[in-house]
Amino acid sequence: MAGAITRGVLFVHSAPRALCPHIEWAAGGVLGARLSLDWTEQPAAPGLFRAEHSWQGAQGTGARLTSALRGWAHLRYEVTEEASHGSDGGRWSHTPELGIFHAVTDVHGNTLVPEDRIRAALEHAAEPERLRRELDVALGQAWDDELEPFRYAGAGAPVRWLHRVG
Repeated sequence: MAGAITRGVLFVHSAPRALCPHIEWAAGGVLGARLSLDWTEQPAAPGLFRAEHSWQGAQGTGARLTSALRGWAHLRYEVTEEASHGSDGGRWSHTPELGIFHAVTDVHGNTLVPEDRIRAALEHAAEPERLRRELDVALGQAWDDELEPFRYAGAGAPVRWLHRVG
């Protein structure tokens, strides 16, 4: 792996059983290793399954994972990539209805909204409610709203230990 190394997490929030091995194959191809994810039932959507995988790889691996899973029907997922030396982090969210949302994140995981995006929101927003809608788009609020019920794994979910940054 050339360049800086980073890490992140692939969260598959909901997938049909038949798609699970294909997700493992696609993600494993990006990560360069065979994956066997621990699939559990998704309480928010009976009949669908969820899994997560912590990964380590070169900068840009998050974008490659997202691209590998793009376009599959009935699949909800998020990919995070931590900030690393010389590079901001990122978060990619996907839902069948909305497609992919990407946000740049800082070392603390906060979403960074580019200056030009804020200026455009201010320029197009004559009233406060319009400004709110423009900023919601910049922050990916629609994706958060749709994915939030799927993020909670239910009783007995495994504990995720956070990595120390820095």
